[in-house]
Amino acid sequence: MRPARTRPAALLALVCLALSACSGSAEDPPRSTEATTASTTASSTPSEVTVPPDDPVEAALAGMDRRAQVAQLFVVGVELTDLSPGDDLVADGVGGVFLAGRSQAPAEDLAATTSRWTGDAPGPRPWVAVDQEGGQVQALQGPGFDRLPAADEQGQLPPDQLAALAGTLGAQLASAGVTLDLAPVADVVPAGTEEANDPIGAFGRQYGSTAADVVPDVRAVVDGLAAHGVTSTLKHFPGLGLVDANTDEVAGVTDPVTSATDEQVTAFGELARSEADPFVMVSSATYPRLDPDAPATFSRQVISTLLRGFLGFDGVVITDDVGAAVTFQDVPPGDRAVRFLEAGGTLVLTLDADVYPEMVDAVLARAEADPEFSDTVDAAVRTALTAKAEAGLL
Repeated sequence: MRPARTRPAALLALVCLALSACSGSAEDPPRSTEATTASTTASSTPSEVTVPPDDPVEAALAGMDRRAQVAQLFVVGVELTDLSPGDDLVADGVGGVFLAGRSQAPAEDLAATTSRWTGDAPGPRPWVAVDQEGGQVQALQGPGFDRLPAADEQGQLPPDQLAALAGTLGAQLASAGVTLDLAPVADVVPAGTEEANDPIGAFGRQYGSTAADVVPDVRAVVDGLAAHGVTSTLKHFPGLGLVDANTDEVAGVTDPVTSATDEQVTAFGELARSEADPFVMVSSATYPRLDPDAPATFSRQVISTLLRGFLGFDGVVITDDVGAAVTFQDVPPGDRAVRFLEAGGTLVLTLDADVYPEMVDAVLARAEADPEFSDTVDAAVRTALTAKAEAGLL
């Protein structure tokens, strides 16, 4: 199988120097490229002026006040056992709704709800997100959804069978109105360490034990989802393959090994450049060799310098859960959202819907008081809306 590409040694040295510097020296995240194209038309008279096509992102922004723009930066959880709270979130203009938990509901019943949300949205349509990996991580299990093997079993399939499985997954999610799958896992768990790797290996969530194994399999899943209009999410950058605890349940999870040249990191870099435009979910663990002072969620070195700068990713970066996860409970909810956006992130995922208003208010207050942060919010909103334009949600 094809190994992940690596950068020349000189570039690796540069990024290592950048990551070892203080957090204030990290380079600013680049602005997202707006989804516009200019067409030129042959003209027989000099008085004719070529007019570029309408920009859907600019058109969306023109119809939104500042609070509506900031709301687009949040994906909020709703329990699959009762999706009715999603109605109020959609009416509020939330960027996305995450279907949390497990459900035996038929795909057609879910489609009725997601279709209603699409019609009721006051602005851009919300992402409808779900965790549909396989094995023990499969939210939708009712009629219309095949039972998925865990990733380690998927990784043993011949390429054509894995591609077929991924295509079926994409078609079934699309039939229920799901537009964003928080999958596949791109973490690399070394052989022999699976049981000790509590968040990934212990549940068979990894596609392989080397980047060479993981990359082609994850790419097949990304492409299969994209073929049916479902956006994928590569998780959990820069990798959870070397930790021994789950950040949802334990505070202070640390990976003291991973560096900018680790094969987990280069695997994410190769996959993130896919033409399918996947999202990247950032890990909640701390990586001292990348940034000893902050978890990856709040780290400019990890998000802006490494992922956006060195690896060249300019798409959507989404958090893992920052609402209910134990690892963030000592940080005020509003600060969680502000610090992530300051680091160069795009979408804040919270499974705790109760903290969503506080997070929005905190981002609004900081943006009003700090012009530099306001510019950062502008960039994040444009990145978020560009992704929606590409997904047909504008």
